[in-house]
Amino acid sequence: MIRPPPSDGEENRVPAACRPASRDEAQHQQPLPHQPPTGQRPGGLASLAFLTPGNYPDDDPYSGLEATLQLFEFGERLGFDGAWIRQRHLEHGVSSAAAFLAAATQRTRRIELGTAVIPIGYESPFRLAEDLATVDVLSCGRLQPGFSAGTPPHAELLGDLVFDGDWRSHDLSYGRISRLVEALRGGYLGDEETVIHSPGNVQRPRQQPHAAGLADRVWYGGGSLRSARWAGEHRLNLLTGNVIDGFVADGESTDDFVAAQLALLDVYRKAAGPGDPTRIALGRVIVPTDSADRVTRERYRAYAASRHERTLRAHGPRRTLFAPDLVGPAEEIVARLRADAAVAAVRELRVELPYEFDRAEYEQILHDVSRLVAPALGWHAATARAGAARAAASAGPRPGPAGEPL
Repeated sequence: MIRPPPSDGEENRVPAACRPASRDEAQHQQPLPHQPPTGQRPGGLASLAFLTPGNYPDDDPYSGLEATLQLFEFGERLGFDGAWIRQRHLEHGVSSAAAFLAAATQRTRRIELGTAVIPIGYESPFRLAEDLATVDVLSCGRLQPGFSAGTPPHAELLGDLVFDGDWRSHDLSYGRISRLVEALRGGYLGDEETVIHSPGNVQRPRQQPHAAGLADRVWYGGGSLRSARWAGEHRLNLLTGNVIDGFVADGESTDDFVAAQLALLDVYRKAAGPGDPTRIALGRVIVPTDSADRVTRERYRAYAASRHERTLRAHGPRRTLFAPDLVGPAEEIVARLRADAAVAAVRELRVELPYEFDRAEYEQILHDVSRLVAPALGWHAATARAGAARAAASAGPRPGPAGEPL
């Protein structure tokens, strides 16, 4: 049995090494604004992040993983608010997001570090909570773990190896995520008299290390009305991207991607209800061509053309819909994003980087997005916000009519 954590104020204790060194750093650690209601155009993007697949050559995984760590550093220098990694099994990509992000905590200082997503079906909720809490402590509270539920990818090949037996009998539902969140909240195991003994120590048992606030930074990757409703009811933050189910209500289908995504956002917000705001991050494949050379631009256009047909109709019994990739000059991409009602309904945008591009191409894309696309949507780089904060601090208080500071 897990009992609630203590209420002695320990949730607010911040290690000295994690405290911001300056006022502008403290400003960056403030919560992001609440998401506006569906259909309401916000004042501009509050947060810009990117999601990368973390590819590497089969015969040289180090080079690819190191390049991805360097991409996280590069994104932080550009002022991105978040850097996210995919978790992929049996592929030449990051198979342990927690292990990778542990390394990223030591290479970055400010940027949020996210997973999109960890298939919970392959994980032990309590053991994964331990790993994620360790990463969060090392990052000074920057971790943003995202999950999916249900039968995970490649289960027919991998399931028996993970579970040492018939995986079909295991609970692969949302309940595994609920158990992980419960562990992250830090409730004690057993009753009030239960203690454990270790060398030089007697303590009440709970998941360790306890990362205060991490349970409230858990995300769910919702591609259906059902999953969006569950995430809202359990007050998890919502990730929604460029692949969703084509329904605007239970049993009512559509071939219009934006209409389906708006319905998903509406279901989530209604389920989440009033109270402390949760976060919604929306993803789009965005590939500006402005600073790319001619050969690279042609490669980008060929990539988009190879994926265009899938956007023309719904696929399969779940009526899976795909958003068009946004490839072209920044001015054209900005116009398409401004016309996208789903983008207008949120304040956090996630740039989903294509698979199988190289580091130089990823860096060019992130540079053009951060300099040419996102600012036109109202976003300001974290580096610019820091400069404004320093300038305001150095200017001192503004005098009032009688010489008194306002």
